[in-house]
Amino acid sequence: MAQFQVIQPETTYTGSPIGQLKKGLPKSTQSLCPECTQLIDATILEDGGKVVMEKRCPEHGEFRDIVYSDAKLYLKMEEWTFGDNRGLENPAVTTATRCPDDCGLCNLHTSHTGLANVDLTNRCNLTCPVCFANANAAGYLYEPDLETVRKMLQALRNQRPVAGRIVQFSGGEPTIYPRFLDVLRMAGEMGFSHTQVATNGIKFTSLEFAEQCKEAGLHTLYLQFDGVCDDVYRRTRGESLWEKKLRCIENVKKAGLKIVFVPTIVKGLNDHQIGDILRLALEYIDCTSGISFQPVAFTGRIARHELESKRFTLSDFAHAVHQQTGIADPYQDWFPLSCVTPFSKLIGALRGEETTTLSCHPHCSLGTYLFVDPNRHAVPVTQFVEIGPMLREMDILAHKAGKRRIQFFTKLSAWNSLRKFFHQEKAPAGLTFTKFLQTLQGMTDKRYGRGDSERQGFTYRTLMLAGMHFMDSYNYDVERVKRCVIHYAAPNGLIYPFCAYNSGPVYRERIEKEFSVPFDQQAEMRRLRAEARQGCNVGVPELV
Repeated sequence: MAQFQVIQPETTYTGSPIGQLKKGLPKSTQSLCPECTQLIDATILEDGGKVVMEKRCPEHGEFRDIVYSDAKLYLKMEEWTFGDNRGLENPAVTTATRCPDDCGLCNLHTSHTGLANVDLTNRCNLTCPVCFANANAAGYLYEPDLETVRKMLQALRNQRPVAGRIVQFSGGEPTIYPRFLDVLRMAGEMGFSHTQVATNGIKFTSLEFAEQCKEAGLHTLYLQFDGVCDDVYRRTRGESLWEKKLRCIENVKKAGLKIVFVPTIVKGLNDHQIGDILRLALEYIDCTSGISFQPVAFTGRIARHELESKRFTLSDFAHAVHQQTGIADPYQDWFPLSCVTPFSKLIGALRGEETTTLSCHPHCSLGTYLFVDPNRHAVPVTQFVEIGPMLREMDILAHKAGKRRIQFFTKLSAWNSLRKFFHQEKAPAGLTFTKFLQTLQGMTDKRYGRGDSERQGFTYRTLMLAGMHFMDSYNYDVERVKRCVIHYAAPNGLIYPFCAYNSGPVYRERIEKEFSVPFDQQAEMRRLRAEARQGCNVGVPELV
């Protein structure tokens, strides 16, 4: 990899300089003080085989946190980067000079939206101790009306050069939003190619509701899924939920929807069930498309000894998967999410248009794709495809193609040039090179990755296995924020990176307070709206 030249843009589309990704250890970056959230300098260094962040606030003193428990794996993630993107041609904030102070997205941001979140409510039918959204505890109701949701979605569709295409409705619990089905239909009408919901799954214990969501255009559940027994749920979610989770999965399967399990992992609480969660996903491979493990982020203050005892890093996750299942060697089979950028670039070059590119920071996530044979035996893609050389070849092909349209025979030869990296004798049963390419196509174009196309065998069954570590103020790295691809659309017309919305500056609190009403006014507002719907001539602003 050292001899491979990465083509790095010098500026964003609007002319702001893009700093080269800093690699190796030690390195300097900018972070935040966990007490006052002021921007401060930080150093990331190796200590006893671990990677730690050290920083000092002039007012609140020194802070230290583990970023990666395995320095070797940390450095491997940095090897598989293929340059930054150039952000937006039309950022909402064009005069930003310092991240993360002027979000919107701004002229400093290097990525466009890969996955967009739209919060529909801060109400929830659970009270979870680990919830970063702090639902039910804020003291106010945040629940934008349907027209405001439309404006939030339109802000995503207006992004250039790549319009937002994948939207996730979140909260609170988005399924209790009174016009949830209308929102799903509206997203499809506005051109979103993939809609999903971040949910605890309680409403999907009704098969009728699951079928209604399918009819309205929902594709995938990002299902809160912390373990395979009630002991875990009582500790993470405050009540027994295991039977409800299983009923939800069965109903989703019957309705023809997909599920991504989303476990929040806390060291010493449920990290021992990572293997069990993976085995359950393989058992339900007909409806599960992935697992997105999310090590817990500490959005409030926490004592240093508690931080050290509960911090669970992405390298802990990679090792736990191998130790508990024997699948996916930590040093051979895991790559950062950003390593897929050459594939997106090549797709865009062959189509003659830019497409969604996940150009996030290499330490935001790691993952692998498991190809699952008819016996539910999972094989990491790295065991039958030379991933590294193939990605380099894709990057070269993408740069050669540029933005000009290519004749069909040239496209065909481009894909066939990748055949040498595919080893049929090591592939799972029934997977040919052609089906492998079709499966890659299904991952980026959902028309081929679900529905009739999937049932007819156009694609091979896969399970995305990933870890996504969202930041808190203890491990905050501004370089990661600038490259974030998971964003929030807000009712003020702006779009925020995930780790600026939920931690650090916590734009969520500012937005929700601006576009909310106190709980003590909520009942009266609902009473007046009910009267208005019954024919009373009462002028009441509609929140839902």
